[in-house]
Amino acid sequence: MRGEFVDVGGARLYYYAAGTRGAGEPLVLLHGLFTSSHLWSGVAACLPLGHRTVILDHLGHGRSDPPSPDAALGIAGHADRALALLDALGIRRACLVGHGLGAEVAQAIAVRHPARVTRLALINAAPLGAERALADRLLRALIPSAGALPGPLLLGALRRRIAAGYLDADRGARAIDHYLRPFATPTGRDVIVAQLKALADDELTDDIAQITVPTIVATGDADPVATPAVAQALAARIPGATVASIGAVGHYAPDESPEHTMRAIRHLLERPLEH
Repeated sequence: MRGEFVDVGGARLYYYAAGTRGAGEPLVLLHGLFTSSHLWSGVAACLPLGHRTVILDHLGHGRSDPPSPDAALGIAGHADRALALLDALGIRRACLVGHGLGAEVAQAIAVRHPARVTRLALINAAPLGAERALADRLLRALIPSAGALPGPLLLGALRRRIAAGYLDADRGARAIDHYLRPFATPTGRDVIVAQLKALADDELTDDIAQITVPTIVATGDADPVATPAVAQALAARIPGATVASIGAVGHYAPDESPEHTMRAIRHLLERPLEH
């Protein structure tokens, strides 16, 4: 894997890449809220050969730049930047693999720019718009009416929230250290607040029934957020979508069970494309 920065609309996005340009059907991996490309480390180690793969850090996450005060941090904003990155890399169509927030970004791209998407893998995902409700709950829990918690307390609360999504506590602790690193800076508290407010105010209402590409919805049996019932409901709204279990793991299946996550993606890649 090799990593580098690309300037997208005046901000630098960081991404990792593997494979050769022009080789096979590209795979684009999109992480979830307050995580980073580190989420996909284990999956990247067992990626199928013959595919160019891009794993990005959303703006404000991982190694990508912190957002400017006027940056669009809703689903559409993250989707537009992901497409701009693919434009910069010369990728016209790709299989999008999204986790959590990244899955909603992938759904938005598939609805608004269907010609850019070959397939969808939605991991630990809920329907487009669910992130708004989650962000609203987090805002009320983490940011009292008197103002945001001080940085260290806010980070501690966020750490506990993410940890609750892991069954393997030790693995979760190690991963959370990576995820929260950019938010431990002097401006990190403001980035957390800005991201949550942008998602809570998001009014994206695209109809995911318009998605026609091969789609798989996969989740952990013990996911407290995107439960198996949520996965079934999401798949029922997307024509032809199938559901897969990633086994006895929580909300961060790509980290806790990369082999089973990759198996679901492989099954998707084996499905024929409609022309």
